[in-house]
Order: sequence, then C-alpha cells, then structure tokens
Amino acid sequence: MADGSTERDARTNGALEHPRQGRWLAFRGAELLLTDTGTLPAGDALAALGCLPLRIQSLGIPPEAGAGTGLPCHAAELPADAEPPPGTAFTHLKRLNDHLPDGLRRLAARALELIEWDRAHQFCGACGAPTVQDGDAKVRRCTDPGCGREHYPRVSPVIIVAVERGDEILLGRSYHFAPGFYSTLAGFVDAGESAEEALHREIQEEVALRVRNLRYFASQPWPFPHSLMLGFHADYDGGNVVCAEDEIEHAAFFHIDALPASLPGPSTIAHWLLRDFCRRRGRAWPPA
Repeated sequence: MADGSTERDARTNGALEHPRQGRWLAFRGAELLLTDTGTLPAGDALAALGCLPLRIQSLGIPPEAGAGTGLPCHAAELPADAEPPPGTAFTHLKRLNDHLPDGLRRLAARALELIEWDRAHQFCGACGAPTVQDGDAKVRRCTDPGCGREHYPRVSPVIIVAVERGDEILLGRSYHFAPGFYSTLAGFVDAGESAEEALHREIQEEVALRVRNLRYFASQPWPFPHSLMLGFHADYDGGNVVCAEDEIEHAAFFHIDALPASLPGPSTIAHWLLRDFCRRRGRAWPPA
C-alpha cells in the first residue's frame, strides 16, 4: 500500500494489518532491526517476521535517513518475542548510536520516542477513555466528548553540565554504569524550575558543590525514553565533593591529562562537552 489514504485505513488504533512499502525502523523494546549490512529493512522483511507490528507511526520521507530515494519511512513496535528474519538482527539503540550515520541516528531517536508516546497514550490520562490518532498527526485525542484532551509526544528536559576547575573537569559515575565508566553529571528539570535552577540544584544535591558562570552549550534529544538534554559549561565556585549515596558511586575532578579511560561515545552530548573542554585548553580529545 503506497498512498496515504490506504495506509490510514490499515491502522486500527495504531495497529498494522500488513506491512507497507517503504523502509522500517522496527523496534523490539529499544532494539532496532537492521540488515546485516546496517541498513533499514524493507516491508518484505517485516512480513518475514511472521507477526504483525503492535503499532506504527509514519515518519514521512526523510532525506537524511539513507533509506532510498522517494521511499517513506515508518516506525513500528514489534512484539517482545519477535525473532529477526534471515539477514537481519536486533541491536539496542544505545549500542548502535556511535555507529549509525548522523541522519539515521536522529531518525531512529525520533522513531523510538514516537513509539513510546503511542504505546503510553492509548488511554486518556485524565479520564481513562480510549484515545485515537487522526491520520499521521502526532496527537492522540480522548474519545470522551466530555473530556477531549489532546496528548502530544512528551519531552522531558534534562540538564547535563561540565563543571570546570582550571584544567580539571568534574566527572562521576552512577551505580548502574559499566565498571570504570565516567561521565559529566546530569539531572531532570523539576516542575517550576528553569534549566539554570535545575543545574545549581542537581550539582548541590549530587556532589555538594557550588557553581557559577553558567554557559549554554548545545542540546540533544535522547530517546530513553523522551529526554531533551540541555548542555552547559559551569565553573567551580566552592565546596568539597560529597557524593549523594543513593545516586553517585564516585565523583572527582580529573585533570585534562589524566581523564578516565572509559568515557561517553562520540554520539553523546557528554562527549561533545568533554571535547570542547579539551579544545579550549589546546588538547585533542579523544587522544590519537
């Protein structure tokens, strides 16, 4: 089915009756289905799964996806027990991030967030009535005439900050990190907070430090499950590192010439913050 009206007819509250033409960003949880050559599978590969996607979202024809000229892309949520067809494999998107082309990585992040939004808003959070999606518009509307609330994809702001002290940078590790892995500190923005207020609070709560001279750096969508990372640089302004026992296993200031060996990969904003910190001090990072 190639035309939009037929695609809409195939949808029943987000479910797919049979695969359509085009390329698919098909997820089993947060695992993306790719061919053995690292490309997106086509509709016939979805048919070879032997099961129907639980729900779909149209992504249009994104030119940056490397999916083939003129081919539409679709996001699909697959059953938890789906097995990959021959010539394909499931891989967690976090493991793929540093290996996917930029355009495909951004598209995969959007696809995963839309699938999560679609799954989590099948029913109205205000009254409990079923919701419906009109065509490909990214909004689910409550079917109760007395409610009618609209549910859009959720975005949760998160601050992430490189705290600098001369040629040192503050890095920490949470209890769920891989052994030896460190990163810049981050935390969600609370209701009623500005990003700057959240930054001061998080650094105080997590490591008992004061910071000053906040400088906005960049932002990055992070689809686990629906965050928007807001990156900052800040200067140390006092205090001793005291880790919050329930959040931070270890944190310390690391000299630019003695950074931990295991740090965030190049697709992450934490990596960008570290690289910029080193660049401004005349160092190449990661080292050659």
